[in-house]
This record gives sequence, structure tokens and C-alpha cells, in this order.
Amino acid sequence: MRSTPSAMRSRLQFAPVLALAVMACVGAQVALAKKDKLISNPPQMPAQKRTLHALGRLTFGPRAGDIDRLMALGVDQWIDQQLHPEKIDDRALEARLGPLRTLRMDTREIVENFPPEQVIKAVAEGKQSIPSDPSKRAVYKAQLERYEERQEHKESAAATDQANGKLTDDDRARRREDRLYADLKAEQVLDFPPDQRMREILKMSPEEQRSLAASLKGDKRDQLLEGMDPKQRETLMALNNPQQVLADELVQAKLLRAIYSERQLHEVMTDFWFNHFNVFIGKGADRYLLTSYERDVIRPHAMGKFEDLLVATAQSPAMLFYLDNWLSVGPNSESANGIPKRDRSRRRFRPPFRKQAKGKRNGLNENYGRELMELHTLGVNGGYTQNDVTEVARVFTGWTLKQPGQGGGFTFEERMHEPGDKIVLGHRIKSAGEKEGSEVLHLLARHPSTAKFICTKLATRFVSDNPPPGLIDRMSQTFLKKKGDIREVLKSMLQSPEFWAPDAYRAKVKTPLEFVVSAVRSSGADVTDAMPLARQLQNMGMPLYGMQPPTGYSMKAEAWVNSGALLGRMNFALALTSGRIKGVQGASEVGTSLPADPQSALVTLENTLLFGDVSQQTHETIAKQLEDPKISGRKLDDAMRPPNLNAIEGLLLGSPEFQRR
Repeated sequence: MRSTPSAMRSRLQFAPVLALAVMACVGAQVALAKKDKLISNPPQMPAQKRTLHALGRLTFGPRAGDIDRLMALGVDQWIDQQLHPEKIDDRALEARLGPLRTLRMDTREIVENFPPEQVIKAVAEGKQSIPSDPSKRAVYKAQLERYEERQEHKESAAATDQANGKLTDDDRARRREDRLYADLKAEQVLDFPPDQRMREILKMSPEEQRSLAASLKGDKRDQLLEGMDPKQRETLMALNNPQQVLADELVQAKLLRAIYSERQLHEVMTDFWFNHFNVFIGKGADRYLLTSYERDVIRPHAMGKFEDLLVATAQSPAMLFYLDNWLSVGPNSESANGIPKRDRSRRRFRPPFRKQAKGKRNGLNENYGRELMELHTLGVNGGYTQNDVTEVARVFTGWTLKQPGQGGGFTFEERMHEPGDKIVLGHRIKSAGEKEGSEVLHLLARHPSTAKFICTKLATRFVSDNPPPGLIDRMSQTFLKKKGDIREVLKSMLQSPEFWAPDAYRAKVKTPLEFVVSAVRSSGADVTDAMPLARQLQNMGMPLYGMQPPTGYSMKAEAWVNSGALLGRMNFALALTSGRIKGVQGASEVGTSLPADPQSALVTLENTLLFGDVSQQTHETIAKQLEDPKISGRKLDDAMRPPNLNAIEGLLLGSPEFQRR
């Protein structure tokens, strides 16, 4: 939905009012954020609050009609359904995900369709051929030309102004000409139907195609892509940046699943475990490995056994690459110390794509061993020592990859593995090659410190920033008794009095992801392009798959509650309800049938968006803003205007109550 000039002026006029409303709510928000320690023997909350609480904690936020459906079905029966996502029909979501083809590709297919630089380099050196498929061929040729240009610039840099990062007048003139020519070509092909449009683009030279793809911005991009099938759209975007296609589809899928999936608890748990076993999308080959990591490692195990999930992440190419374990070599291994004379004719193993200075050998890398214990299992206070970190690192030497830049998977390389027994947490791990890693993972998965650490994180996500020790103890007992069965641990938590305590109600501040998704779900909007929502999350400090450290994003209020962040959320809420988020349609239609009187409209919207559960302070703060003519529609410049219902709705979505779950 496009903003008209008058709408933009109205937005600018409203900004000071918006800022005042946000700042009035900050004190209440911060105060609520500190009130989250639960009593040990709590009374139970009323039926309607119980329903809202279940929706707030086990989904990404209620939609219109959800509370009535749950009260009719029964909260306990609904929870049982959510604990068994495989029984829930999610075909409507699958239809939305259909156009995102990369979600169904294995890593080798992704590399073949969206070639990384290693593949293009191999083509340039004659070691690999260009695919015959016209669409793939166009992508390869465009990237090959870009690669050759970079090589030419490098070779001539020492003798040209470009050595100092300067452009010559001829360079500038050529770039201007390329942009103008690309714009002209784009205008010409827009007049053709989609299939012919694509044929005309494939007829262009690689340089023309790249210039055209680089010019695809805003409305022009949308017009050029309109009516094209998913493969055609991906091809056009890949002409300019193949890696961006992968990232965009991964991000869109995450948002669409969170907004539209009927298997809400499964989506919440998938997000929880990805954050727990975090991998950063911006690191090299992980741009290509992350699709499979979330689909084949995290998602299938999100409600299963923790040990299975732990093993899957340990063997995942994405994790091995992210924490550099694929390069870890035992100091006393064959690879580090050379080959005995009788075997000297054998080729010495070197990890692929590893640049080494002459005469230097790979060494032991402790990254994975440390994060495995500190972040994945035992926790920072879990009872391990630095010596344990080193021993675990020695255990996992040889857990490596076959050509990660080309989509290769996990392999165990005996020649990289550190020989001999190891001592981990007082347990002797006998020398057994790859089996040593499996033994350590089993030991860690069943350790009491792991049970406590995982259950504390789960309780922090679902119950409180400071969950009661008694609840954690009972969840940990279930974890150990049921051998890390995640579904059983969740049941233990959901059957606890602490989860349903009145003080637990709205005791958690939403992360930016939870806030944005819950606002869209509450508004009933139709998302045709999720990338603008992803950019909003980036502005709020939570880019999807963009957390570089292995710690993942914080689930606690202190990380997200500050005046600047709340103002950003309020601005997003106002943009959403006034139809100014591109790719999100129908979010502003909640107020179309509301009373004309602003005070009555406020009460109606409070019941619709917050189910009538609004504090007196929030109601009075927003009601006060209704005195402003730009919101109330009172007589202004001798003209009577209807109330700004979108502004009222936006203020409610930005309220402390909505920002908590």
C-alpha cells in the first residue's frame, strides 16, 4: 500500500504526538520488566487469562478469533495438539512457501543454481563447465564476467588510479552509460508478458543482464518481476547476487512460518533451538549451508530427544564450518606430523579450501569444544575446566567436511584425529576414532548440568526472566528421567503451577521478532513480501540469522527495553496499521467498521487487540492523545474529519501490554 503525499504529511505531523505517547509508556514498560520473579506456590489465573497466556507463550501471538476457538476447544486439548505438530494440517502455509524453491534444495543443488565464488573461479580456470540450462547459464556468465572484471582490476591496480580507490573520468562515464542503458532496457522489457520478458533478458549480454539486475529497485523491481514464476524471479535476482537469493528466501520463510503456521509451538521451538545452536549466516560457506541446517538439523529434532539434536548439530556442515572444527587437527595426528617412510608415497591430507603458509601446519582448534560445553550443554558454571575444553577439542579432531564451498557434507578423517585416550569430566574416553565424539556427546547430553542449563533456558523463554528454582529442578528431573525428551520436559513445565501463576501473565517482554510477528498476526494482514518486515527487524537490532557470536539473541527484557527501542517499535506499529509497510496488505482494515467517536473506537480496539486487558495508565495515556485534533478528528481548520483509527490502533500495538507476552 503506497503512502500519498497527504498521508506522509500527516505522519510527520503525528510524529511528536507519537513520541510523547511512547515516552509516557516507557516508565510502565521498564517497571513491568523488573517484575518477573514468580512466587513458589501461586494461585491459578482465571480461564480467559489462562487462554491468553497459553497463546502468548506457546505461539507468536494470538490472531483474531483465536481466544474463542481455544476456549471452545479447551486449552489443555489445544496444548496437546501443539505438542504433536505432525498431526496438525499446515498445507495453507506450505502453499505460501511454495515459491521459495531454495527451501527444498539440498546444498549441492543450491551451489549449482546459485554459484559461490569458488565455483565461478573453477569455471574461469577451465576446471568446471557452465550448465547448459539457459537460466543457470545466464547466472554463471554474469558472475563469471564480474569475477574476470575483479581480476583485471587487481592486475591493473598498481598502475592506475584505482590503486588508491579512485575512479577515472572514463570509468565514471562508462558507469553512467551502463545505468542509463540498463534503465532503458528495463523500460522496454516491462511492456512484454512475463515469459517473453524473461526471453528478452536471457538474450542480453552478461554485462547488460548484470546492469539490469543491479537496477532492480523499488517499484521497477516489482514491475519487472510481476507475473514471473519462482524460477524466473530467482534467476533475475541471482544475476546480481546469487547469495542474496538464498538469504532472502531463508528469511522470508522464517517470517511466513512464524506468522501463518498452525504448528505454532513447533515454530517457537525451532526458533528457540536455532538460537541455542546459533550459526551466523554471514560467515563464508554458511550462506549456503544454513538452509539445510535449519531444515534438516534443527526443525526435525525441535520436539524430539536432546541428544539426537546435539549429535545432528555436531555433525552439521554449518556448525562445523561456523566454529572452525572442520579445520582442527590433532597435534600428534598423522596429518600434523607427516607420514611414515613406508607410506610417504601417499598424498598428505589437507582440509579443502584451507590457505596455508608454506611450512605451517593446521593446529588444534578449541572453538567447538568450548562452545559445546559452555553454550550447548553444561553451561558456563557446569563444572568443566579449561583442560576439559582441550580434551574435548582433541576428541573432535577429524570431524571435518568434504569441500564445504561446493556443498559437501560431514566426514571423519582419521589422519587429522588426535590419537590416544582423553579424559573428559573425569571420564576416560578410550581411543576409538570417530566413536570418541559420539561418546562425549552422549556423556554431555545426559549430564545433570546439561539438564539444568537447558531447562533454565526453556523456563526463561516460556515462564520468566528469573524462573523459580523449584520449577527448574522438576523440569531437570524430567529431562534426566526421560533421557532428554524435549516434549516431556515441555509437558512438565506446562503442567506446573508456576507456568500458570498470575504473576507469570505478561511477565515476558517480546523480542523484536516476537513483537513484529505478533503485530502482523494480530492485525490479520496478508504478507505478500516478508523482506520489508525483515528490514524492520534489522532496524530493531535483531537481523534474522544475523547474530555473529555463538551466544544467540537474548531472551531477557534487559536486552530490548530502552527508550530508543520502544520508539522504534511504536513507529513500526504506526506504519503497519496505516498500511505503510510494503508487502503487507490489509493491516489497516481492523478499524474500518469501528465507531466514529474516538473514545468508543479506543475501547473497541482495546477489546479487539488486547482483549480488554489494558491497564488504567495505558488507557489514560492513549485517551489523552485523542484530544489532539490530528487523531480525534475534531474540528480543525473549519473542517470536520473522521478520527485517525490507524493511529489509535498503532498506539495500542505499541503499548506496554502488547509488547509483553
